[in-house]
Amino acid sequence: MRRQRGQARLRHVSRRTFRRPGARGILAVAMKRALRWLGTGLLFVLVALCFAPTLVPPFLDRIYYRGPISDHFDGQRFFNPDADAMISRPSGAITRWLAGRDRAPWPAQVPVHPVVPARRVTGNDMRVTWIGHSTVLVQTAGLNILTDPVWSERASPFSFIGPKRVREPGVRFDDLPKIDLVVISHDHYDHMDIATLKRLWERDRPRIVTSLGNDTILRRNGIPALAFDWGGRFIQRRDGGMVAGHPTCEGGAWQCGEAYAVTVERVHHWSSRWLADRSRALWSGFTIETPAGKIFFAGDTAWGDGAWVRQAAAHGPFRLAIIPIGAWQPEAVMHTNHVNPQEAFRIFRTLNPTRAIGVHWGTFQLSFEPIDAPRQAIAALAREQAIPADRFIAPEAGQTFSVPPAP
Repeated sequence: MRRQRGQARLRHVSRRTFRRPGARGILAVAMKRALRWLGTGLLFVLVALCFAPTLVPPFLDRIYYRGPISDHFDGQRFFNPDADAMISRPSGAITRWLAGRDRAPWPAQVPVHPVVPARRVTGNDMRVTWIGHSTVLVQTAGLNILTDPVWSERASPFSFIGPKRVREPGVRFDDLPKIDLVVISHDHYDHMDIATLKRLWERDRPRIVTSLGNDTILRRNGIPALAFDWGGRFIQRRDGGMVAGHPTCEGGAWQCGEAYAVTVERVHHWSSRWLADRSRALWSGFTIETPAGKIFFAGDTAWGDGAWVRQAAAHGPFRLAIIPIGAWQPEAVMHTNHVNPQEAFRIFRTLNPTRAIGVHWGTFQLSFEPIDAPRQAIAALAREQAIPADRFIAPEAGQTFSVPPAP
């Protein structure tokens, strides 16, 4: 009897052990293995992002600037005097981004009707065209000025991966008038586009102005540029000469042959081309003085302690302010990097320009919010605060508007 029970148990084990799975079972096993490999791969990516500053090969680091220690430079890297800025260390937000969760869907393409700007706008007139993202063409007093020019398809070091443009430039590159002045706020790929800058330099030989260290990156790519620390200022003369500081004759600016002046302004951000070179170059905004009025370009910035806004406002009054309004969600991650629409409106109220244009939105998907959320938020804030709708606008790419003189 005991032998019979043992033989029955052996037959049961044999059948269970050697039963072959059907097609569905094989597929289920394969899917489990694939998901396990995918999960392992995602975990590796997240861990690598966590420790990027130490895992990125040292040869990707660069020394862009050497100079004296200051309240925003420690001898090796730049920093914000009020607090640090960078995307927070990997959190659930990065996981959700990789998985596509919580990230608002954007259209693959937004229709754009490119315009052909005037060759020159003379006298006291001022005309402004949003090209896309942070690229703005300002034409006034016979000058053609570009901010952070980007005509490339992707904001990335690679042509096959990275944030892809959904709005084509509002002005085709070949339709651009001759550019006199280019300002570059920092070295992120959605602001410093080497391919575009090479084309501009080869075609127009414009004056290119940036902040410390960025000139090294540009020079290595055959693009000459002037670089200044926060507070640095220079005057471009109509005869081609350049002087530092302030007007050189008693008649004051514009009566002594000046064409324009540029002051490099403090903002709250960070810089990097390859992660390992984080904050090797300085970030900045700009005050551009012309015979027709002053222009403020904030570049890319968070609010920080807000002191930089008050410092810039002291250099007014401004006829035009160019203010970033997008890429702010999730705020837990982005608040140290980018202003949200409410903070952008605080910048507007503090600077008090005759007109302001909202940029850094609707071109490359860099964050979670819907594509039109920044524009809608600015319009709603203007209504709530009884601000005329045309004082702070986020126009369509290719839309040109005139800025009236200061009252």
